[in-house]
Amino acid sequence: MLVDTHCHLDAAEFDADRDAVADAAAAAGVGRIVVPAVERANFGAVASVCREFAGCRPAYGIHPMYVDRAREPDLDVLREIIQREQPVAVGEIGLDRFIEASDDARQEFWFGAQLEIARDAGLPVLLHVRRAIDQVLKHLRRCPVPGGIAHAFNGSRQQADEFIKLGFKLGFGGAMSFPRANRIRELAATLPLDAIVLETDAPDIPPAWLAGGRNSPDQLPGIALAMAALRGLAVEDLAAATSANANAVLPRLARLH
Repeated sequence: MLVDTHCHLDAAEFDADRDAVADAAAAAGVGRIVVPAVERANFGAVASVCREFAGCRPAYGIHPMYVDRAREPDLDVLREIIQREQPVAVGEIGLDRFIEASDDARQEFWFGAQLEIARDAGLPVLLHVRRAIDQVLKHLRRCPVPGGIAHAFNGSRQQADEFIKLGFKLGFGGAMSFPRANRIRELAATLPLDAIVLETDAPDIPPAWLAGGRNSPDQLPGIALAMAALRGLAVEDLAAATSANANAVLPRLARLH
């Protein structure tokens, strides 16, 4: 069984054929899909998707690219839904320094506040770390949480090792399939196998063979095959190891029904 640790199955891109997308993923051997929220407005959609499709598990949080729409009462809503829905993690949360017009101070406030919620709830976190890895690590050292996943990791080996020390796994997806993605491919090939999980980030970050088209969770076997080739492993062994890693870092993943 494969685990897609990051897939926005609630996204509008899937509104026309969500049932077929979920069926295709199950047929491809993707037994679990973690569906992270990005703002209060889609908490309900994430919950609905995870109730409708047996293999889906929710995470709730406010994404750094959505904090301009967030209001402080949203933190109370987040605390409440964590109690009610029993998610596998708090997420997707973090920092994004790619967007030039971003309000860095606002991002820092929301990230810090949500880390405290995760810490108090004893939940791991799903991290957005685009061009902000060192700043994210600084927050994690200030407010320790029970591990989680650094989604779409694209940092240095030294930064990867720092996440691993803090109890985190590193998420790898379609970006790894591009021949010129040298740094990601080197990390995918050489990081300890027990530090790696797989993800699609569907409908985003499509693998090379989709030529920029919509990504979907049924692409995870191809992503697993790409990583297995980089590591010189049988794809069955790679799938078993990464799924075990996902269950280890997100303890509720296999337990919830």
